[in-house]
Amino acid sequence: MGGRGRYVGGVVALILTTLLWGSSFPAIKVVVEDVGEVTYTWLRGAVSLALLAPYIVYRLAIGGLSLRDVKGGIVAGVFYSLGLWLQGWGTGLTTASNSAFLTALHMLWVHAYVASTSGRYTARLALPLFAALMGVVLLTRPHASFNVGDVLVVASSFMWAAQVIVVDRYSRSDPLVFTAAQLAISTLFIIPDLADDGLDIPKPATMLLIVYLAAGPGVTAFALQVWGQRYVNPAAATIIYQLEPVFAAAFSRLLLDERLTASQSLGAALIIAAVLLSEKGKMGR
Repeated sequence: MGGRGRYVGGVVALILTTLLWGSSFPAIKVVVEDVGEVTYTWLRGAVSLALLAPYIVYRLAIGGLSLRDVKGGIVAGVFYSLGLWLQGWGTGLTTASNSAFLTALHMLWVHAYVASTSGRYTARLALPLFAALMGVVLLTRPHASFNVGDVLVVASSFMWAAQVIVVDRYSRSDPLVFTAAQLAISTLFIIPDLADDGLDIPKPATMLLIVYLAAGPGVTAFALQVWGQRYVNPAAATIIYQLEPVFAAAFSRLLLDERLTASQSLGAALIIAAVLLSEKGKMGR
């Protein structure tokens, strides 16, 4: 596959990643109301590791694991786990719309990082960023109030930005090994859970949601993210990630019959336009 094909493949992988992430918000809201954010964090990580275990055993059998892949995954895992915990905690204390909007702020931090490290920042990056931000505001319709939950989700957005940057640096890693190392860190959250009156036992329906969150928005999405960011730079990738609330709205329409208002539809259109603008001219490379 040539350079153009690899880039298109990377973009498709990141769009699929975002689709899976977009499906997670309603599930997270239900889960943290049942078992709490700490149990949710470690249990989701444990299920993810169980799903990845056969592949890790296979890699060990045929020659072992790359220390660089594991190191990168562990570093990303610290930021991922903190982001997951803070987001889960904050989502339980605020609205789903506020959580979705504030999570999207991670693209600001990534763009700031790219600007500071590259020494320049062009309109080709700024215009899609502005369009995506306006689109997210219109689509999610966040409340103007700023409560503790909102603060926690903003903190999580810094963690997500750091995770995107680490993935960019280690994007040549084996995606599944990197993902396993990343998700392994989140299982450490079992320690405070054990210290706090023992483990919460999820209801069967909640456990099914956790399995989905581990398999879809967890293992599959993060493996696709690692592979996709091999070919897409972090500033462009984070614009693509703003499709997350668009997909979230689509799932709500499909599963819950929630209809978009005219302003929300405009917001979704702006986000899609931002993605197309950020990719303009790149697909033909």
